[in-house]
Amino acid sequence: IDTCAKIGIRLICESTVNQFPSYLYNNQYICNALISMWGKAGLVKNAQQIFESVDQPDVITYNAMINAYGKNRMGLEAVDLYRKMPNSLRNEISYICILNACSHSGLLDEAYSIFNEISHKTQQVITTMVDCLSRLFLFDEAKQLIEDYEKCNAPYSVMYMALLSGARNSRQSQLSQEIHKRMQLLFPNEKNHLISASILLCNISSALGDHEEAQALRLDRIKEFGNKVKVGLSWTEVNGEVEQFTAHDQSHPRSKEIYAEAQRISAELIKYGDVHDASWITRPLGEHETVESVLCSHSERLAIAFNFIEGRKPSFIQITKNLRVCGDCHQATKLIAKIRQVEIVLTKPTKPVIVSPIQKILSSCSSNRHSIFDSDATRFLFNNIKIKRKYRQ
Repeated sequence: IDTCAKIGIRLICESTVNQFPSYLYNNQYICNALISMWGKAGLVKNAQQIFESVDQPDVITYNAMINAYGKNRMGLEAVDLYRKMPNSLRNEISYICILNACSHSGLLDEAYSIFNEISHKTQQVITTMVDCLSRLFLFDEAKQLIEDYEKCNAPYSVMYMALLSGARNSRQSQLSQEIHKRMQLLFPNEKNHLISASILLCNISSALGDHEEAQALRLDRIKEFGNKVKVGLSWTEVNGEVEQFTAHDQSHPRSKEIYAEAQRISAELIKYGDVHDASWITRPLGEHETVESVLCSHSERLAIAFNFIEGRKPSFIQITKNLRVCGDCHQATKLIAKIRQVEIVLTKPTKPVIVSPIQKILSSCSSNRHSIFDSDATRFLFNNIKIKRKYRQ
């Protein structure tokens, strides 16, 4: 079940669970795991059904359901369930789950209310609140929370990454530089976080059109940490087969059809008033490139286009990614769902973004950047379903 949750593809989750004997549903550990899995796959109704079937929910049951709501931007439902949860059952994970749910649903008042009720605020709880404030661009409040924490504790790099991520989303160049410099001073040995911080800072410069500064930052990062960069991948399941795409992928035997469909979709988006957001392009354009051609060649856009050339019109599309969805693709996907009247689920492992034809958006923002193929169990499961081709990584 945990492996299915990490993959997040509904077909795999459903086909696996359908093989379970009915008596397993009497096991609360199984039910707790299923609630978590369905939440990560974006099927909240399934998670609710399991939760309601449990006679005496324990702390894990409540936390799993609250987290399922939070990951699907159902913050009000998460708060309602949290309020119904017995006080004696609440623990640090409960606080993190509910604050995260408030964060991803923009429920600032609810987050503050719950945060102030917590008597013992741990490092992780405070970090989650910093993330909540940063997502809402309340940087002064977030920085004050960090300062108060550091009066009695050692600095924590994840708090600064949450702050920097919010600054990137709001394109606050000066604030981002300040945070990055402070991270270099405070955490000189935390290579992974410094690399991530440098990438975010580089992306901000590119978003603001300062490609020379972005290139300088990129060269400094390569000089200090090397040139190892995680390749963005997207997977989609069509007719029982899983296809994999990279950005600007030309290796598919039907590439011409895929790019033609991507162009048709782009024309429809423009007709409906969509404007491509060049700030999400993190490098200078090539000689024969345009803003449209670069953004429409992102791996998730190619995967969506592939679904539309495979026989009859789909009513449901699921894309699984190993990295975050860029802002332009997120907005484009909402409009594609509306124009083409199809439900689209963009899933980063443990992070579903569900888009319905009426633009009902459900999302969460996990920072987990591991590939869904990292575990032996995941590889085994994928080897037992049809994977049409393996693309270069």
